[in-house]
Amino acid sequence: MEVTIGVQNVARELTIETDSPTAEVTAAVEKALADGGVLRLTDSRGRSVFVPGSVIGWIQVGDSDKARVGFTP
Repeated sequence: MEVTIGVQNVARELTIETDSPTAEVTAAVEKALADGGVLRLTDSRGRSVFVPGSVIGWIQVGDSDKARVGFTP
C-alpha cells in the first residue's frame, strides 16, 4: 500500500510503500492528529519514518499503481 503525506510549509510530499494494513495506518494517522504526537510508519524495507502530527497537512492512503515486472498468468 502507498501512503503519501503532505507536510505543512514543505513543497514535496513524502511517499512511503508499506506492507501495513489500511486499518493500522489509519489508526496511527488519527492518533497522531488527535494528540499532536508523532506519526510513525514502517516502509516495506523495514525503515521507519517519523512525522510530527502537528505539521501534517494531508495524507492519502491507497493501493500503489506501480507496474509489476514479469509475466502475469
